[in-house]
Amino acid sequence: MNERRNPRIGVVSDSNLQRLALAQTVKGHGYELSLNTSPERLDEKTLDDAELDVWVVDMQDEDDDFLDRLLDHTEAPILFGLEEAPPQGARSYPRWERRVFVKLKETVGEPVQDDLLNDLQHVPPAPAEPMSLPPEILAYHPDGLELVVVLAASLGGPAAVKEFLDCLPKGLPVAFVLAQHIDERMQDTLTHVLVRHNGMPCKIAAAGDCLTAGELLIAPVGSEIDFGPTGEVIYRNIKWDGPYSPSIDQMIANVTRRFGNRAGAVIFSGMGGDGSISGPLLEEAGGFIWAQTAETSACASQPDSMRATGVVTFNGSPKELATHLVEHIRQRITMPA
Repeated sequence: MNERRNPRIGVVSDSNLQRLALAQTVKGHGYELSLNTSPERLDEKTLDDAELDVWVVDMQDEDDDFLDRLLDHTEAPILFGLEEAPPQGARSYPRWERRVFVKLKETVGEPVQDDLLNDLQHVPPAPAEPMSLPPEILAYHPDGLELVVVLAASLGGPAAVKEFLDCLPKGLPVAFVLAQHIDERMQDTLTHVLVRHNGMPCKIAAAGDCLTAGELLIAPVGSEIDFGPTGEVIYRNIKWDGPYSPSIDQMIANVTRRFGNRAGAVIFSGMGGDGSISGPLLEEAGGFIWAQTAETSACASQPDSMRATGVVTFNGSPKELATHLVEHIRQRITMPA
């Protein structure tokens, strides 16, 4: 398979619901869905013409004749035995999606994301009139960390995150940590691109660093990080759990466990559903989960997946999310204890 070509996936199932779920998972994770059909509609010509890198076959009823025909017509690998998809709003759905993605990744590798470099090179400038800091926040001087916010992004995310950061006023009592799916070689570039107009201190998190209000730490690709009681970075020297690096799910889980209702997450443009497993845990701990709107996302799969869990309480463009964060903090610090 040409390493620059996106893997082509064919889905065949005798269940309409399973076929829909598999197709959404394939496309949502960035693969090319070249075929999506029921076995009875898969004729000889379609079998002969199909140029696929993997077949995903799920049959509720046994059909040995179809399987024999498929095996006779293809040299591409065939994935069998996928469990039935739970309802999309169920908590188990993101785990099911992740298992399907892991099998695809093991079989054909990562999906191709050619436009990430363009994302980084064509980010827009900062707004002409930055938002002003409300006087209530200006006069507020908390002891320790007031709020830790995970920024979660994948395909199309850098431009959205930069716009969000550009719109924020200086002086917010918020420490940010970014979990961005990206090639490790591009992380240094990311630290410059995201803040070149807004001037926010930004670096790839390392042992000895600390979450600090008004600053952005970027989760490293090569190792999971956690945080101590006062926000100090714990560099674990182990791979991130799951198929993504860094893992948004693991990052949200770690921040939730440490900071509880002093934590939040904003889900920006991206492929797949990373984050959707841990999102409900953050909501139960009293934190917030917001998401970028589909119409402003380069790829809406990631925010849509989080919305499907039912825990997203605000949706907006990057600018609207920034405005909402400022108002959220103003209300948080002025609300009676």
